[in-house]
Amino acid sequence: MVVKVYGPAFASPKRVIACLIEKEIEFETVPVDLLKGEHKDPEFLKLQPFGTVPVTQDGDYVLYESRAIIRYYAEKYKSQGTDLLGKTVEERGQVENWLEVEAHNFNPPIYALTLHLMFASKMGFPPDENLIKESEEKLGKVLDIYEERLSKNKYLAGDFFSLADLSHLPFTQYLVGQMGREYMITSRKHVSAWWDDISSRPSWQKVLQLYAPPF
Repeated sequence: MVVKVYGPAFASPKRVIACLIEKEIEFETVPVDLLKGEHKDPEFLKLQPFGTVPVTQDGDYVLYESRAIIRYYAEKYKSQGTDLLGKTVEERGQVENWLEVEAHNFNPPIYALTLHLMFASKMGFPPDENLIKESEEKLGKVLDIYEERLSKNKYLAGDFFSLADLSHLPFTQYLVGQMGREYMITSRKHVSAWWDDISSRPSWQKVLQLYAPPF
């Protein structure tokens, strides 16, 4: 069964697509234009009642939280493609730990930066300069902790690439690209080396080649 991924132009669906490529899972994409409000279409809301992307449809099986989706496919196809969960219970624990760090510490400030630096004008509201400054400061403190972690380990969960690293790809790509905040990565030696490593993976390069950002 081919997995359908809705909304490939946007960041969180790209997290899912990178995982599917790493796991060598066949998929197809369905465009959803958030800027035109297609995520509020009644047919789409039948799949995703909260009206956001991504959504994956695998036959009759539907998921719509990106981190839940990547966990599911990494587990279901654990023996296929790249092992993204670790080989031991302890390694899996570290993967889960740093996935939670990404979701609760890294994502909130970088999402706020994305919204106000990239999408505000497109969505018709003025960027909040105070929130931008505050979010950049918060993200910097998170990246300082990453710098310490990555001075001791090649990747966040240990010496193996995992979902914990993969989950950072889409929004960090915005940070170093459209947001013009590359210095937040390059000014930290170990974070910079880690980013160079994970962003050069063939899976991510394929995502960038196939799915342009929304503008």
